[in-house]
Amino acid sequence: MSLADELLADLEEAGEEEDGDGEPGENQADGGLEDIPEEMEMDYSGTESVTSIAKLRHSKPFAEIMDKIGHYVGNQRKNSEVSGPVEADPEYRLIVAANNLTVEIDNELNIIHKFVRDKYSKRFPELESLVPNALDYIRTVKELGNNLEKCKNNETLQQILTNATIMVVSVTASTTQGTMLGDDELQRLEEACDMALELNQSKHRIYEYVESKMSFIAPNLSIIVGASTAAKIMGVAGGLTNLSKMPACNLMLLGAQRRTLSGFSSTSLLPHTGYIYHCDVVQSLPSDLRRKAARLVAAKCTLASRVDSFHESVDGKVGYDLKEEIERKFDKWQEPPPVKQVKPLPAPLDGQRKKRGGRRYRKMKERLGLTEIRKHANRMTFAEIEDDAYQEDLGFSLGQLGKSGSGRVRQAQVNDSTKARISKSLQRTLQKQSMTYGGKSTVRDRSSGTSSSVAFTPLQGLEIVNPQAAEKKVAEANQKYFSNMAEFLKVKHEKEDKV
Repeated sequence: MSLADELLADLEEAGEEEDGDGEPGENQADGGLEDIPEEMEMDYSGTESVTSIAKLRHSKPFAEIMDKIGHYVGNQRKNSEVSGPVEADPEYRLIVAANNLTVEIDNELNIIHKFVRDKYSKRFPELESLVPNALDYIRTVKELGNNLEKCKNNETLQQILTNATIMVVSVTASTTQGTMLGDDELQRLEEACDMALELNQSKHRIYEYVESKMSFIAPNLSIIVGASTAAKIMGVAGGLTNLSKMPACNLMLLGAQRRTLSGFSSTSLLPHTGYIYHCDVVQSLPSDLRRKAARLVAAKCTLASRVDSFHESVDGKVGYDLKEEIERKFDKWQEPPPVKQVKPLPAPLDGQRKKRGGRRYRKMKERLGLTEIRKHANRMTFAEIEDDAYQEDLGFSLGQLGKSGSGRVRQAQVNDSTKARISKSLQRTLQKQSMTYGGKSTVRDRSSGTSSSVAFTPLQGLEIVNPQAAEKKVAEANQKYFSNMAEFLKVKHEKEDKV
């Protein structure tokens, strides 16, 4: 492969990804999805006869298959049951071959449409854009021919096109710049149109035969997706036995191949979609539910094909049950959401709380209540930016603590109930530490610095005395008898005194 071919292949893959979100046209869903030959991209304006490019109609396989279909249609099958593998049945092989033939017929119709369009563009070039459908275009060309005045009040044309389209075609035909066709060219166009219509009629005949004969080969599968789609699936899978061995994820992709329409821009199918996606069961749903529906239908088709491969449920009971389940789920998906009703708030489920009372509970509340310091810290000044107390705690400030102009004359009173509790042993230790032995010290007692232990007496002159000796005796006495930790050393009873 050359560099140019690789570049073209990359561009085609990019076109697939961009066009993957669009809906496929009618021609894509009707026929086979195989790749169309490169001949269809050629210019057929110089081709003399349509038989030189469209050879399927006069081919031997086409004639053999149509003869066999006529034979089986004329001779109805007496025993509808199949014994042994279904692939060994001759009528089953005919159904598979007929299904493959419909794909070739679709490709042949596109070739003929390209030929007719190239030839008739000399007479009416605008008709291509006004009638995009291939069969409608061919029928319109056959009806009009060289006389474009037939557009007006033509009953045959009204069966082909809508009234709005006929009006546009008639107005455009009056102003077209095309030239008249010769008799030979007109004869070739009529020959091509007759061949296309005959091929289309043969395709519908094949569809009718397949639909009538699928009931004894795969009754349950044909009930779910239809006889035509069931025949296409079996034809691509290689038989009913191979189809029964295939998982649902692969069955959903059967028929997902690129196809280029003749003469039009390159289009592609939706990615990961095949025959099941284009069947009537899935296409009846909105576009946003089709992929989900295709997965569901593929799963049920897998079950139905396994039942059919073992020749169980010949009457199609399993197929009807599966189809009812699919329809129930489809209805469930399309149900509108339930209307939300405004409900009052329910009654609170909190039970009655246990309420404690008494002196102990009040003391606990007083002890655990907010202190004055905390109240000051929580109080904030209006319209004033506060400084953070800590660098790592942004937004945490001290409130009114330590601020002047708070409006309070007196300092906050300390509540004794919120003080930290001190044990009696700790109180004794603190009192012993606060007691002074020996002389007073200005450092420990915070007394005046001018006090001295040296005194002047008339007898001895200088004398070292303790000026706080009297105060010390009073303090020791108070400590012994009147302190918080003082106890009775000895209790004397009246009876002992009387005795």
